[in-house]
Amino acid sequence: MWATTGTGCLRTALAMGVDKGIHVEVSGSDYETLQPIHVSKILAKIAQNEKADLVIVGKQAIDDDSNQTAQMTAAVLDWPQATYASKIEKGDKGITVLREVDGGLETIQCKLPAVVSADLRLNEPRYATLPNIMKAKKKPIQKLTPKDLGVDVTPRIQIVSVEDPPTRQAGVILPDVDALVGKLKEGGHI
Repeated sequence: MWATTGTGCLRTALAMGVDKGIHVEVSGSDYETLQPIHVSKILAKIAQNEKADLVIVGKQAIDDDSNQTAQMTAAVLDWPQATYASKIEKGDKGITVLREVDGGLETIQCKLPAVVSADLRLNEPRYATLPNIMKAKKKPIQKLTPKDLGVDVTPRIQIVSVEDPPTRQAGVILPDVDALVGKLKEGGHI
């Protein structure tokens, strides 16, 4: 199963080997104010409905860059989580996940069911071949809305303002150290 924002991406995933797709349609102002908690609740509901034992999501969104969806989905489902996975192996006791941390590599184990956030090194996607692209057109894509799943997408936070950072002033080339010290004193920096 593959979850994404559009049917074009779903068809590509189906051509790469996914069995079926679920397209949760969020439109209008609901789409503009959709937040990670809403996505998490939608994914959790789909995981429950599909009786999934492993949910793999991306590490971060490209729009808000918040890195919250995997953790929130695990919390909603009350499942263990493994974040930043660069390698996953299934074993008798669940999954073993290799992940990059500041000090190097860390290996953790999780019981299934679990939620995993994928690092870019986790997988190299298959290429969609022409025969598989043709077969993908016949694979099912179920269309749902958040309401169908019983998920309220009312915004939880309000954006008060968005402002550009202040523009930097142009630099000045000074002839010597004394001029630099004088300029710093003048600006109140020393």
